[in-house]
Amino acid sequence: MSNPSYQSSVPHTPGMTSNLSPALLAQMFRRATDWLGVFREQVNALNVYPVPDGDTGTNMHLTMQSVRRELDTCDQNSMMSVARAISYGALLGARGNSGVILSQLLKGFAETVQDKREVTAPVLIAAFKAAQKSGYGAVMKPVEGTILTVARGVAEGAHGKTPDMVLENALIAGQAMLDKTPDMLPALKQAGVVDSGGQGYLYVVQGMLAALRGDELPQAPVIEHYAQEQFEEEAFGYCTEFLMSHATKPVQEIRELVSPFGDSLLVVGAEGYVKGHIHTNEPDELLATVGRYGKMLKTKVEDMSQQHTEILGMAGAAARAEEEIPPSGLVAVASGYGLVKLFRSLGARIVSGGQTANPSVQDIVDAVNSVSAEQVIVLPNNKNVLMAAEKAAELLEGRAIVVPTRTLGQGIGAAMSFGADQPASDLVAHMQESAQAVTTFEVTRASRTTSVTTKAGQSLSITDGDVIGLQDDELVHAGGTPEDAVLEMLRASYQGQEVITVFGGPQKTQADLDALSERLTVAFGDAELEAHLGGPDLYDYLVTLE
Repeated sequence: MSNPSYQSSVPHTPGMTSNLSPALLAQMFRRATDWLGVFREQVNALNVYPVPDGDTGTNMHLTMQSVRRELDTCDQNSMMSVARAISYGALLGARGNSGVILSQLLKGFAETVQDKREVTAPVLIAAFKAAQKSGYGAVMKPVEGTILTVARGVAEGAHGKTPDMVLENALIAGQAMLDKTPDMLPALKQAGVVDSGGQGYLYVVQGMLAALRGDELPQAPVIEHYAQEQFEEEAFGYCTEFLMSHATKPVQEIRELVSPFGDSLLVVGAEGYVKGHIHTNEPDELLATVGRYGKMLKTKVEDMSQQHTEILGMAGAAARAEEEIPPSGLVAVASGYGLVKLFRSLGARIVSGGQTANPSVQDIVDAVNSVSAEQVIVLPNNKNVLMAAEKAAELLEGRAIVVPTRTLGQGIGAAMSFGADQPASDLVAHMQESAQAVTTFEVTRASRTTSVTTKAGQSLSITDGDVIGLQDDELVHAGGTPEDAVLEMLRASYQGQEVITVFGGPQKTQADLDALSERLTVAFGDAELEAHLGGPDLYDYLVTLE
């Protein structure tokens, strides 16, 4: 595989860029997000590791998209606000090993510029050096030949009298360091590629410079080969991530707590949040263990053997570029590894999101554009995502059709009726009908103290932290245990339906799920019962009745 190198797309006279205002810096990071997006699949193709984080480009791009979302709502006249958006957005959106390390590089960068009125060349130089230091500091056992090495090259090469000169020189040195990565890691040399994370980082820096120069976005390169075709799977089967708030232990202690579960470990923290990433064979036990020491906000568990198979499938697809494009594709918004796995098994491309973490219009547009199909059906699966999905469909000018699912349960019902071999226009009505046939129950915790009158006229007094239950997104229950809430809501709605499906949330163990299943079997013996871990973030249980 040929390795891309840095080149400017237009002639340029260096040294003409003024100092960077907060608004200009924000613009540079937005451009960097789009620039990395163009090369996302190329970075994926470079990855040799077997195979988790084989979607390095996707993970880094998702991390940058989170930065862009924060930038879109911050005060762009304040460097402090812009810097916080870069650091905070990267931490909350970090995906995969590469995304977490990228978030720490950006954290070091942001902390350097945050108290400046504008970013001068010396400040930019210091920011890249701080980025390198922060990145290395986040990894227990830094490995050379990776994104860290390239970040070091960027930092060492960063010099010049103006910001654009600093970026130009940083890129030249970073590219030289990237070209050396195959000599540092045998796996890279064997595959004939450079490090994927390092390449992704250079694309971020390229995008920053492109914003200053006014360079147009290039065309996405054609992918002809995936480096992972020649590698076997690794010892640990699941790439596991979590984002936790209100941690009751320091980051270092949580890192030590997680360490025995596997390898490729990263645990970082800022502003009261802890972000973790590890490859393990025991994702459920790991998440249950960590969940005792804070409030779990997001989790992600990827089956790496399945990911490996998917990537080899993409490699085959690249070799069969002349094959017919299917009539329909599917995009679903979801969180919780059990639910994500289910939607993927039904043919969906996933947009990560849900309560308190709604995806942007751009996230949905990017997902639709990544699906090879004549038209793509989008399942928002949340009433708060519906408008973003509809706006994305509008921007895509007919390539996307939204089935307006308002709950994950409706989304599952709709996805069950999806078939890629049928035109999307023929599927929509049946998918909408299937969605409406599912009743969804959600058990979570109240975020504030209040009094509510339900649609049925019941008055509920709720205290912050109480168990609450929702039926099809309407509050119907308060108090007791999460398990009691599931039983009570099902008893009120059960009318001989055939299937009850339960997903336990991030803080529920297999023992919790087994105990609830026994109670449900006694109460609803005529129904088929399915129970899985990996429910949505922030929920104790998600239950569907159909």
